[in-house]
Amino acid sequence: MEDLKRVLLVGVGLIGGSVALSIKKEHQVHIVGYDVKLDNCHLAKKLNIIDDCTEDFEEEASNADLIILACPVEKAELLLEKLANLPLKEDVIITDVGSTKAKIMEKAEKYFNNGIPFIGGHPMAGSHKVGPGSARAHLFENAFYVLTPSKNATNGKIDTLKTWLKGTNANFIIMDPKEHDLVTGVVSHFPHIIAASLVRQVENHASQNDHVKYLAAGGFRDITRIASSSPEMWRDIVKHNQPTLLGLLDQWMSEMNDVKQLVEEGDTEELYNYFNGAKKYRDSLPVRAKGAITAFYDLYVDILDKPGVISDITTVLAQENISITNIRIIEAREDVYGVLRISFQTEKDLERAKACLENRGYDTYISM
Repeated sequence: MEDLKRVLLVGVGLIGGSVALSIKKEHQVHIVGYDVKLDNCHLAKKLNIIDDCTEDFEEEASNADLIILACPVEKAELLLEKLANLPLKEDVIITDVGSTKAKIMEKAEKYFNNGIPFIGGHPMAGSHKVGPGSARAHLFENAFYVLTPSKNATNGKIDTLKTWLKGTNANFIIMDPKEHDLVTGVVSHFPHIIAASLVRQVENHASQNDHVKYLAAGGFRDITRIASSSPEMWRDIVKHNQPTLLGLLDQWMSEMNDVKQLVEEGDTEELYNYFNGAKKYRDSLPVRAKGAITAFYDLYVDILDKPGVISDITTVLAQENISITNIRIIEAREDVYGVLRISFQTEKDLERAKACLENRGYDTYISM
């Protein structure tokens, strides 16, 4: 046991657990979990995500070769101060997995002026499921993994962290913390705010008209899926990326004023150009690349309303050992082909399911 490198994983949830599993793929290592929710640690140990649990953060941190802060950003900032006052190993590397980087990097530069490298990290993939039970070693495969090194982090230390994280099979990008927060603000944080506001608007109308809620169960529910993400996490992200988000909100309100004017004037050509411009740019985006917002691997299937059809589909998929994460009948399906929507965890499962169902005579569609 003494010969094994030790990793301290603070926060044994979906992201932390997935990082741990990816490390275990490539390294003989002893991973110790620390979590305010002890049940998370016990479950993670039972699932072989970690090798041990600890309630003594200070002692385990002092023995660790790698410390991963996979807890909420505000908690991570508090732990940085604790770590700065501990007798850590000389060659230890400290990293995190938070969605905002500027503030935590500022704290890291303040506390670690003793040569210990802090390398901020943001694996840009996830799931709408939570907890260690949903952790997967392949969660970050082909996803962008942003690293924001502190001044103490040499190229050698950055390479060492990449080696630790080799099993993620992610695409590593080095970014400035402020640039990171701007980019993720534009393509991830801000869209979550808009999705939440759209849902709140529908909620207001639904309180006056019952039909609103039922008709929102189709396409509207799909385009606002990200509003179902953790409210605690998004509360903290908004607080930590406040300046960027305020600027984006100002730009959005200006855009909406322009749209309002378009609607008021009702100019046929201008309205067409607005929607056509949005369509062209949206269609130019990479279809299957993993971006800042978790991709959805959905397959739509045309089915007839007859007994046993859904059972037949799930049996076919089970026989091929294809796991599904969700299945539901779409009632309000404007702009959606197919009656049944089946969700998968990976693109590979999606493509395999499409092939085997089409071989059985089903018509299937992938939404682009």
